[in-house]
Amino acid sequence: MRDDLSGLMAFLAVARRRSFTAAASELGVTPSAVSQSLRALEVRVGVRLLQRTTRSVGLTEAGSRFLSRLEPAMHGVQDAFESLGELRDRPTGLLRLTLPRYGYQEVLGPRLAEFLTAHPDIRVDIHLDDVLVDIVQQGFDAGFRVGELVNREMIAIPVSGDIVMHVVGSPAYFANRGKPKHPRELRDHDCINYRSRTTGGLLRWGLSDGGKRIEVAVEGRAVFDDAELVLDAAVAGLGLAYVPESRIRKLLAEKRLVRVLEPYSTTLPGFFLYYPSRAQVAPKLKALIDFFKLKRRR
Repeated sequence: MRDDLSGLMAFLAVARRRSFTAAASELGVTPSAVSQSLRALEVRVGVRLLQRTTRSVGLTEAGSRFLSRLEPAMHGVQDAFESLGELRDRPTGLLRLTLPRYGYQEVLGPRLAEFLTAHPDIRVDIHLDDVLVDIVQQGFDAGFRVGELVNREMIAIPVSGDIVMHVVGSPAYFANRGKPKHPRELRDHDCINYRSRTTGGLLRWGLSDGGKRIEVAVEGRAVFDDAELVLDAAVAGLGLAYVPESRIRKLLAEKRLVRVLEPYSTTLPGFFLYYPSRAQVAPKLKALIDFFKLKRRR
């Protein structure tokens, strides 16, 4: 039974990480130990669960089916163990969190040291990605995303204010092209597009015209799937960008960027901490939830 449990834990770790080395690091064992546990498990069940190549690790059809049944069961086992932590004075365990880089910079990063200081028995494994993942399937405890992206089946609590969006460009760009005075004039400008890694579509620029929210599909010669690069491109003079106010304060002060269309600026829903709806929330996750609820009240 003990060998079976080791094999199951190794299988889940490899399925999540798609890497024997990363799985070994997560489990605190060697890659060869992970490999041996998985081989023993495959012998035990009589089918190949993983497809291995020299460059990648993937799931076979049998492995995918097995994972879909195993994950909920293992979450139940994990919750059962972690519920024992309620008998202790302090929450404990590993919190696996997913959020975009901007969310880390704006919400979690500035508060992480304070949270970990308050809860010394909690460890964090933070996955930064603009792609919206299934936190249950990927084995995350919780995620941080802007409100409009959170699945309605999740429990979500606000952890930031609304995000004010602005259209900006460099002084050099405006010296050559002039400044738009109305959103319809954006069609006469090079606009730097952002492509969502989740949907594959281009982000429409949300603006306010006469109190009515409008969404503008802009065009330009540069498209990026990284928000940091969109901002860098605007500073370099490639065109206009649609970016959060908090990201440009320093650049505005340094006069490396200039805001335009300010009367038409609008806001997006702020960030939410979200997690699956479960009857019992693990103490480590409850500690994170309570921490951010307290921050919002201050």
